[in-house]
Amino acid sequence: MSENVDISSPLTLPCGATLKNRIAKGAMTEGLGDSLNRATEGHVRLYRRWAEGGAGMLLTGNVQVDRRCMERPGNVAIDGPQSNEAIVALRSYAKAGTANDTHLWMQISHAGRQTPASVNKEPLAPSATPLAMPGGQFGTPRAMTGAEIEDVIRRFAFAATVARDTGFTGVQVHGAHGYLISEFLSPDVNVRTDEWGGSLENRARLLLEVVRAIRRAVGADFPISVKLNSADFQRGGFSHEDAITVATWLNAEGLDLLEISGGTYEQPRLVGLDDMTLHPEKSETRKESTIAREAYFLEYAKDIRAAVTMPLMVTGGFRTLAGMNAALQSCTVDMIGLARPLCVDPAVPAKLLAGTVRQTAMYEKTLRIGPGILGPHSRFNLVKAMNGWGQQGWFCLQLLRMGEGKDPDPKMGVFSAFRNYAKNEAKTAAALQR
Repeated sequence: MSENVDISSPLTLPCGATLKNRIAKGAMTEGLGDSLNRATEGHVRLYRRWAEGGAGMLLTGNVQVDRRCMERPGNVAIDGPQSNEAIVALRSYAKAGTANDTHLWMQISHAGRQTPASVNKEPLAPSATPLAMPGGQFGTPRAMTGAEIEDVIRRFAFAATVARDTGFTGVQVHGAHGYLISEFLSPDVNVRTDEWGGSLENRARLLLEVVRAIRRAVGADFPISVKLNSADFQRGGFSHEDAITVATWLNAEGLDLLEISGGTYEQPRLVGLDDMTLHPEKSETRKESTIAREAYFLEYAKDIRAAVTMPLMVTGGFRTLAGMNAALQSCTVDMIGLARPLCVDPAVPAKLLAGTVRQTAMYEKTLRIGPGILGPHSRFNLVKAMNGWGQQGWFCLQLLRMGEGKDPDPKMGVFSAFRNYAKNEAKTAAALQR
């Protein structure tokens, strides 16, 4: 126990950098990139607002290392040499996000098979294992060659170097939520028989080589974080036992912060939803003790904490000041990640720190298309998917509003968010200069 630690306490990382408090804005996709996937004035407006909101550290949404395989068409991508315009835009983005003595870490990612078909109908993945989801939104992936895997490692290191050189104060490697690195970790998705598949050591090779390449590129004093699934929550996938082992390997690499999360698009436990897969028989049930907790992945973080010494962070479900401080004082985690509450109230960290707010709003508990079979736990896969994407769209559209200089709209309907989000993505995809 550490009774003197609370959300206001600073945190010094293994690399020597210090975060002013223990609240981090979790990574959330913004969709504000232009037709060349560059940062825009929308990022500047949004991240200045968040930086002024009091968090010690802000994590960006997915910045892609390969614009052929993005999580959505409006992502920022650092894919090869950057134009002067792109560099200027990134510097403006970094300056806004580091206001108020705030750290701004770029989350760097490759979407793998979770690339929408509107971006690429044949995205790269460890194996040609398609997503089992309703709606036909994703194409059939192509298994990567060994040379393409080596290229991805170089891309991550290059993106991290650009982040450092343009004023971002750290990077996070996205190794969770079913994106490319997470896919390599999962034996259910990665069925390779070469040195990149099979044993856990081989499946974790991409993640570890990416971390090593980044450290060589950015030096010893620049923060490097990883987002890792505590489990995929899918039978045959990346297990909690696997996660503990991989965490020990990352600890040995001198990682500055490990964020514990969980789930994939098929199993969206990262946002507290049930499975959206066409194969529900493969879904793993979470322990009742885990479901009862305020934060989704705190129980899993406890097991990882017992195996590692590096700082840990959990994002997902924290809503009360008491819950946040209790998690810190138990030494289970060192940083508290908040995401969706900042979509509606970007100043909620400052309010929590001042004690004027002791519990954040919980919009995710009430956002649904309708009651009963029209809700997020419907027995109909399509309705369940519409609720899931509608809720996701609701939060994403709030970020777009703030990027446009507007205030969030908490009265927005979920079904209208589902439609308007889909329209926005289609419009953004059509405008891409490929």
